[in-house]
Amino acid sequence: MVRRAQDIYVEWRGGTCRVKWWSGEFHADGRKRFESKGGFTDEDSAFHHGQDKMSEIRRGEHVSNRDGKILMSDWLDDWLEAMDHGHLTERGYRSVIENHIRPYFKKRNTAVADIDVLAYRAFRKYVNGAVGAGTAKNVMMVLGMVLDDAVPRIMKTSPVERTRRRGKFQKKPKERKKDVSPEIVEQLASNARIYFGEAGYVFIWTMAMTGMRPAELYGLTREYCYPTWPGTDPRDKPEEEVRYEEDPLRYGKGDEIMPAIRVERQVQYKDGTLQFFPPKYESYRTLVVPTFLAGLLEQLLASHDSRWVFPAIAGGSLGAVNFDYKYWRPIADGVKAREGERVRRPRPAIPAVPSFAGKRLYLLRHAHKAWLDEDGHSKFAVESRMGHEVPGVEGVYSSVTVPMEAAIMKTLQERWDGLQERLRQSGS
Repeated sequence: MVRRAQDIYVEWRGGTCRVKWWSGEFHADGRKRFESKGGFTDEDSAFHHGQDKMSEIRRGEHVSNRDGKILMSDWLDDWLEAMDHGHLTERGYRSVIENHIRPYFKKRNTAVADIDVLAYRAFRKYVNGAVGAGTAKNVMMVLGMVLDDAVPRIMKTSPVERTRRRGKFQKKPKERKKDVSPEIVEQLASNARIYFGEAGYVFIWTMAMTGMRPAELYGLTREYCYPTWPGTDPRDKPEEEVRYEEDPLRYGKGDEIMPAIRVERQVQYKDGTLQFFPPKYESYRTLVVPTFLAGLLEQLLASHDSRWVFPAIAGGSLGAVNFDYKYWRPIADGVKAREGERVRRPRPAIPAVPSFAGKRLYLLRHAHKAWLDEDGHSKFAVESRMGHEVPGVEGVYSSVTVPMEAAIMKTLQERWDGLQERLRQSGS
């Protein structure tokens, strides 16, 4: 005997009955695709199950039998294929998945729909025991995105447990930063000169005076740097024609225009080779530089024929070396002298800079923003210079004007002039 309703069928098969319901999909030949579940001992229970499934389909909450069998490893392939993020973000997500998430679930042959709260907690326990707290937090963040994106097609609800604050508010600890004076930057720059020549000295002052990100500095080439830019701009973006026409009237070498660096790219490794990528958040921008730095950049480019403004010790881009370990740590922490007949490249001892010992190079970028804030510059001009998107009405209506840029040049030059005067007075 078969009990029928619209798109629901109940039939006895031996000692139990089975319910079939329309999945809402069609076969290639136009026939309706049905799903089924057996093992019921009475028709009412089977029929009500079919009704529940049809209701889920209408609400968009139904997981088909076919989708419910998709293995986590297969879903990870689909998820990675659909990623559309910046290069470094995609590389980070892929690394987390291949090193932590995929091996765990592939070993257990786990279907996505079978990952419930208990399975989620078991994985979290495993990760917390296998890696450090910072890495574990990142792994769980990526897993959360993977599982959230599986709803509602592959699983009804995500098992991800969100952290909810209860009780008294506790402020997150913030990195304590020390004030960075021009004297400290000069110490770092002098150390960098000892370590890798004039390029090192100008590199440090360029970061302190522009706030450029390290990878942007590593990838800076002649055609985007003063004194050749904007005359040497490749002009390879048709949509930027207006900028190409206006830049020579505003920036460059001359009494009535401002020296500047154009941030158009950064360098990162991909597929084993160093490649150009857009700057972080596609923060293309023009950075005016104070007069003293313009002079240093001009002298530096005249002293070598590398395409890179700041070539590494062995030539090539600084992005091709582990700059933090091989360059920055000796510059900030100090290092003993290299001397003796067997030393290929002798070098005097480099003194430590106490306020930067053990600290990140990135803090020079932070110091640049602090200087601009101290000097009272427009918030929009400051955030634009840092490569940040300014939200709200201010971001829509504001723009960086010539007087704003001239004021930034002036206050940065005054910091340098003040430093030189103090050094003269002290006899340094």
